[in-house]
Amino acid sequence: MVSAGLAPVALIGGWTLAAARQPGGFDQRRGTISALAAHGAHDRWIMTAGLAGLGVCHIVTALGLRPIGRAARGTLAVGGVGTALVAAFPQPAQGSSAAHTAAATVGFVALAAWPAVAALTQPVGTARRVPLAASGLLFACVGWFFAELVRDGGDIGSSERLAAGAEAMWPLAVVAAGSLMWGRSHRRIHPEP
Repeated sequence: MVSAGLAPVALIGGWTLAAARQPGGFDQRRGTISALAAHGAHDRWIMTAGLAGLGVCHIVTALGLRPIGRAARGTLAVGGVGTALVAAFPQPAQGSSAAHTAAATVGFVALAAWPAVAALTQPVGTARRVPLAASGLLFACVGWFFAELVRDGGDIGSSERLAAGAEAMWPLAVVAAGSLMWGRSHRRIHPEP
């Protein structure tokens, strides 16, 4: 629960603080999260630490989410590693980096895919529909971000924040729902006197 809860804090807190530290302001609608950690960004260590922390949180959460199955946990962990590598391979001051782009792509795709991978191990029904719908929504958000990147659109920052923020929140939703379900089943097995 702690790592899943800290993931959105690391990401959103990182981009909020890093943007506030940019001289002359930072347009979060047009500017990417990676630009806040890029070479040449003011106090780039803030967003770099946020991305590294987010990646570590995803890995720790994956290790602890035993009920969802090994393949789904592995996919979530790959997303965490990809995110940590985004921090390790920052964008240059001008242009892009193949390593940064590859790490970001792996991270975004794996973090959108892991709910669907988890659904494959569930029986047909609500237990399968919810994670499949979540994965579909996450892929739609990532698709919007990729479309903005390709066309160099004015909403690159907004679309990236929506995709990354949703991907950071979904593990917390899964852990919280699992905790609620565990509490209900525990009370049925061990009712209060």
